Amino acid sequence: MKKVFVEQIRERDVIESPFLVRDKTMAMAKNGKPYMTVKLIDRSGEIEGRIWDRVDEFDALFDRDDFIVVHGKASTYLNKKQLVISNLCKISEDTINLADFLPVSPRDSDEMISELKALVASLRDPSLRVLADSFFNDAGLLRAFATAPAAKSMHHAYIGGLLEHSLAIAALVDLMAPRYPALNRDLMILGALLHDIGKIGELSYVRSFDYTDEGKLIGHIVMGVEMIDERIRTLPDFPRGTAMLIKHLILSHHGQYDYGSPKRPKTLEAIVLNFLDDLDSKINGVSAHIEREAESASDWTSHHRLYDRYFYKGEKPAPVTAPSPVVPVVPVTPAPAPVEKKPPQKSFGHNLGEQLRSVNLDLFNKES
Repeated sequence: MKKVFVEQIRERDVIESPFLVRDKTMAMAKNGKPYMTVKLIDRSGEIEGRIWDRVDEFDALFDRDDFIVVHGKASTYLNKKQLVISNLCKISEDTINLADFLPVSPRDSDEMISELKALVASLRDPSLRVLADSFFNDAGLLRAFATAPAAKSMHHAYIGGLLEHSLAIAALVDLMAPRYPALNRDLMILGALLHDIGKIGELSYVRSFDYTDEGKLIGHIVMGVEMIDERIRTLPDFPRGTAMLIKHLILSHHGQYDYGSPKRPKTLEAIVLNFLDDLDSKINGVSAHIEREAESASDWTSHHRLYDRYFYKGEKPAPVTAPSPVVPVVPVTPAPAPVEKKPPQKSFGHNLGEQLRSVNLDLFNKES
């Protein structure tokens, strides 16, 4: 069976294709009849499915994280694509290609790992460098770090998203550090790479993205500090003050207590890391929200629950590429040629009208 990806679905298309079930919810319509909402995903995105008939029968056939073949018709409701499902059946994982169903970072994984290693090699502080090596020379941890998403749904919610997000923050650090010499660049680079390290245990991402039991009960911030503390204990004579500053970066990177941060930022590096983390996550999250609704006719997206607003996606001026810097060329002025002195010409006293009589003033004559 040919796979039809979410991004290929258009309004009124009749679809028969396999999808991975991210979620399923039973509800009751106003007329008292039950209906089901299912979130269907593949690597290109997510689409909502609605089942209005045979609800109890279909509910018994599949569960969350199952693969199902869906037969339905695409429609648009509140500017969002959805499938009205008329039939479905569960299929075995052996019959599908897993790479078709989980979204993946648009960046190449090997390229990102090379960038990560270059950042670690750039650390000049020996203590920070040895701590970074203890993490990223661990092949199992590096594999998990390069695979994990950065979140369940809000930003960088795809395979490789955690590494992509961490590298983006590190790149922003390198843009800011030359402008603000008071910042400790090495400390901030390591903070950028490790601030979400706990997410490799907080999130599960075998079939769909969800929280592990440890993630729900403890959370990635505390889990990340525990991982750092365990590594530091294996490094002899690691500076106590440096360990404290690194842990503070992790504990405070959400910025506010209301956002789950155990501590608010109390160092310059912690303040900057909090803002850069928030900036990159919001840019990615809002961009993904806009891209999911690129095909809708409206100039506005649907309501974004987290940001509690709609986003404008109408026409915008095309970005202007900055021209290459122009190196000024100083012309070499040749020495003036000797001027032959001529005797002054005599004036014959012609007035302007007499001088112009012999000139063709026909402005529409191409030869004039």
